[in-house]
Amino acid sequence: MRMKLPIGIDGFEKLRTNDFYYADKTMFIKELLQNWGEVNLFTRPRRFGKSLNMSMLKCFFEIGSTPALFDGLKIMEEKELCEKYMGKFPVISMSLKSVDGLRYEAAVAALQTVIGNEAMKFGFLKDSRTLSEEEKSSYGQLIKIGSGNGGLYAMTEEVAAASLKTLSQLLHKHYGQKVILLIDEYDVPLDKAFQGGYYDEMVSLIRNFLGNALKTNDSLYFAVLTGCLRISKESIFTGLNNLKVHTISDVRYDEFFGFTDEEVDELLAFYGLSAYKEIIRDWYDGYQFGAAKVYCPWDVINYCDELLADPNAVPKNYWANTSGNGLILRMLKKADQTTKDEVEELLNGEKITKNIKQELTYREIDDRVENVWSVLYSTGYLTGMHVEQADADWFRLWIPNGEIRKLFSELVQEWFREVTRLDSTRINRFCAAFPAGDVTVIQEMLGDYLWDSISVRDTAIRKNMKENFYHGMLLGLLRSQGSWLVKSNAETGEGYSDISIQTPDRVGIVIELKYADDGNLEAACEKALNQIEEKRYAEGLKRRGTKKLIKYGIAFCEKECMVMMA
Repeated sequence: MRMKLPIGIDGFEKLRTNDFYYADKTMFIKELLQNWGEVNLFTRPRRFGKSLNMSMLKCFFEIGSTPALFDGLKIMEEKELCEKYMGKFPVISMSLKSVDGLRYEAAVAALQTVIGNEAMKFGFLKDSRTLSEEEKSSYGQLIKIGSGNGGLYAMTEEVAAASLKTLSQLLHKHYGQKVILLIDEYDVPLDKAFQGGYYDEMVSLIRNFLGNALKTNDSLYFAVLTGCLRISKESIFTGLNNLKVHTISDVRYDEFFGFTDEEVDELLAFYGLSAYKEIIRDWYDGYQFGAAKVYCPWDVINYCDELLADPNAVPKNYWANTSGNGLILRMLKKADQTTKDEVEELLNGEKITKNIKQELTYREIDDRVENVWSVLYSTGYLTGMHVEQADADWFRLWIPNGEIRKLFSELVQEWFREVTRLDSTRINRFCAAFPAGDVTVIQEMLGDYLWDSISVRDTAIRKNMKENFYHGMLLGLLRSQGSWLVKSNAETGEGYSDISIQTPDRVGIVIELKYADDGNLEAACEKALNQIEEKRYAEGLKRRGTKKLIKYGIAFCEKECMVMMA
């Protein structure tokens, strides 16, 4: 039986003991030890293997771990390193991704639960012969469950803020060995707090929580933190001089998050899917981490899983659908004309150059639209490289692949629909021109809408994709008329025109769209109208008893359009 694909598996031990496929990233351990940093922060987009790497570190270093988990993996070839470090350290490991709440108090309770659950794993400290009664009492404060608060851990905020340092000191004394500290998704509580309106309180708590453990902690051997964003030093890491930050622009460690081309080749060959390499590259490759080009592993694994069940499966937006995409919509809503033009350039396969801040506070993200570019780069919606200038913060940015281009395109259309529907008088006049047969008004107003919107025009983009963009835009405008029955062939999969409409007074409208690559809008309109006749697109509307039929051919080229009526 072949190995299972590890969809959603971020525990190394579970992956290695349950016959899941694993792309070997264990040399990350060697590089981490060779390039010593007492506190290491890795920022990478979500779903690029951060949590699995953290779990791998825990399984390697932790006292009592199982060496057999690493059998056959590259790190086992480093015999001296394994002898010195493997299974030799107490490890505190926690993820802050569940530290969330509508109010600050709820988020604090969630953090206390995370702390308490981790502390409970070291129950032997209650009976440790090396700890004093006072130290055992300190441990007791970390695992005390309150009877009057729904069974939640009853530690105070002060105890929670000092908990990592307290626990590391106790473990250090018990084992006579310094502690390794692993904190995954360190920035999630701040993101949630910013959205919930209690950012200042959470910043203060997390600053103390991390600062106590990472600064002047003699019981710390080293620490690794991961997150999507590098939160500014002034905000969280005040006075932390032993911090080494490794962002997606750094060459060091660049191949340990995400799948390299070689790893994708090996995976596809293992499952007999090598024939799909090009489509996987088009859709899920294109990220630039340091000097490495990488794929999003979440996408590759999910698509391969679907292909094993259905060889005809089409690629989907797996990564883009795992989280809210409100950041792009927020940027579009506050965008000036320059920003809209830049989004259009990106959608058309071009590159833009921006000053990227790799250190931000969450409050700064919404201060200026310029800061959003930095976040889009850090979180994987855009990728890029340093531009060789005196100021090293300038980056050339682009959309990495087909998945993200489709996401941007859909969000632009959603934004456009929101904006246009705010002006109901204008959109009602536009729609009313269709059953009235007013070609002049349709063409004039559609042209205005095109100039207000963001279009897809790049020659590298397939013609049908360009037509789909205009199709989606026009469909969104027409669907503003709640009493109309508006159908799209993309939804029905039947032999209908691009768009068909039936109004309450039984007027049937058939619309066929064409993109004129050569700029000949008139010829494209005529082609559209001929297609309506040849393929008898109006038959369905006739069968539904329409009294009047109107047929439109509409052609687009960049931001120009032409409308013809049969």
